[in-house]
Amino acid sequence: MTDDEDLILTEALGAVGAAGGGSGGRFGAKFAARRLKKNVHEVELTVGGVSPAEAAGRTADLLLRMGTPVRTAGARPPDGVRVVRALVGGGFGNMNPVLVTVTLTGTGQEATEVRVRGAAKEGLIKQRAGEKTARQVATLLTQHLPTPRG
Repeated sequence: MTDDEDLILTEALGAVGAAGGGSGGRFGAKFAARRLKKNVHEVELTVGGVSPAEAAGRTADLLLRMGTPVRTAGARPPDGVRVVRALVGGGFGNMNPVLVTVTLTGTGQEATEVRVRGAAKEGLIKQRAGEKTARQVATLLTQHLPTPRG
């Protein structure tokens, strides 16, 4: 697999085209997807009382319930940083694939910084699937991970 968001989303849309279209559905969907702009949104939050490893495990469980995990190749993140990715459904009827990347960074014994990034291809009708999905995942994470004590 690759780390390239555009390629991952293009392949995912090609799979949707193959499932929904006749012959050439995959090719046509991939052809169109390469020309579409991305809707990208990031949400940052801080959770407390859990290590990045534990928070990554809980995040992976949440994203597994929502969609399909994405394995990536390439450089490993630095020590203390965990990255969890998944393709989840977004937009109308959850038919638009959204690549969700959650980066968890330890900021001490009692806190982990979490960055949720949602990226989706946008067609003529702007659904803001990347933005909406990033916000949804961030909200769910705040319900599944403790907030820092202050």
